[in-house]
Amino acid sequence: MKAALIQNKLKLAIFLTSLVMVAEAVGGILAHSLSLLGDAAHMLTDVFSLSLSWFALKIADKPVTATKTYGYHRMEIFAALTNGILLFIMALWILWEAIERFQSPLPVHTPTVMVVALLGLITNLAVMYFLKDSVGHGHHHDLNLKGAFYHVIGDTLASVAVLLGGLVMWYTQWYVLDVVIAALISLILMWGARSIIADSFHILLEGVPRGISLKEVERELTAIPAVEDIHELHVWCICSNIYALSTHALVNNSKVSQVEDTLKEIKALLKDRFNITHSTIQFEFSPCSVSDALCDMKH
Repeated sequence: MKAALIQNKLKLAIFLTSLVMVAEAVGGILAHSLSLLGDAAHMLTDVFSLSLSWFALKIADKPVTATKTYGYHRMEIFAALTNGILLFIMALWILWEAIERFQSPLPVHTPTVMVVALLGLITNLAVMYFLKDSVGHGHHHDLNLKGAFYHVIGDTLASVAVLLGGLVMWYTQWYVLDVVIAALISLILMWGARSIIADSFHILLEGVPRGISLKEVERELTAIPAVEDIHELHVWCICSNIYALSTHALVNNSKVSQVEDTLKEIKALLKDRFNITHSTIQFEFSPCSVSDALCDMKH
């Protein structure tokens, strides 16, 4: 599926989700429903996540420059970090309001809650339908797109909870349920924000990508017949779905004439097995002592 088509689908999903988010925020204020406001905050995370996916696809088309040799991919991580911090603050506010309202819950206009929650549910299902093909075909390494898709699934479940809560309150007038649902949604938001912030810091600190083990990378590379040893191995994230690697590779002297073939084999393995598309391999033809600083300088 072409990137332009996916971008158009994402823009439509962002537009629909934004409309419903505003409707839920206004409906939550008018109906005195904290759970509806909480679901609006949850939909804000969908808007951010979908926007990050669109932004990542858009920024990937920008050429690198003489001063930004990896392009602008790190902008995605700064945006995600900002998203996570704002989301955490918003979740704290919802939880604080829920605690204050728990003692004396306000009457909730349940028909408004149910209508707006149903609108949110229908929109989320439509967005899931738009995105399912994009996630399922040719983009299994796009963590942003996957993250956006699962964000929408989570918000769909939240809309169902608010809708059922409104139905129960309509029959029972047990308005404390609105506060309980809002508190649960805020805790879910805080958990999601914590994950976003932690992942963003991990990438900014150039940590090893989630799901990749340095020992496994070393084991796979040394399984190549021409490679005798791997050291000075570093793997890090440029952004959420672009991984980079640098390493020293000791190769057999009898294979010196085949270094080009060995390099192709290493790069193909890294891409297919670990989704590492940027790699710098320094070949060595004699053992290099780790304690010998001059050896590293020479190579």
